[in-house]
Amino acid sequence: MASSLHFVFFADHRPRLNTALRCLLAIFAGYGLAALAAATLALVLPLPRVDAVMAAMMLAFVVYLLAVLWVFAAATLARAFAGLALPAAILGAWLALLPQGAGA
Repeated sequence: MASSLHFVFFADHRPRLNTALRCLLAIFAGYGLAALAAATLALVLPLPRVDAVMAAMMLAFVVYLLAVLWVFAAATLARAFAGLALPAAILGAWLALLPQGAGA
């Protein structure tokens, strides 16, 4: 008999709390993810510095939009959090591993 591991978050059965937490997650974690994406892309895009920063900032708006859509489309609050935490961790690690003079 196969056992299914199903994690139930405490807010999954409280609709108002679930919506409020998803709003907070979308606003603050989405902003953090977009800021990490902008910082990382500004350093790795193979463009002149001004163009790389402008392109990274414009792409950050798309990242923020996708983060907000993901938070409200995910089946559970835990999955919504994980869907933002994993890319944030990857972008943060990538940003930390870049050389100090990258993009100069």
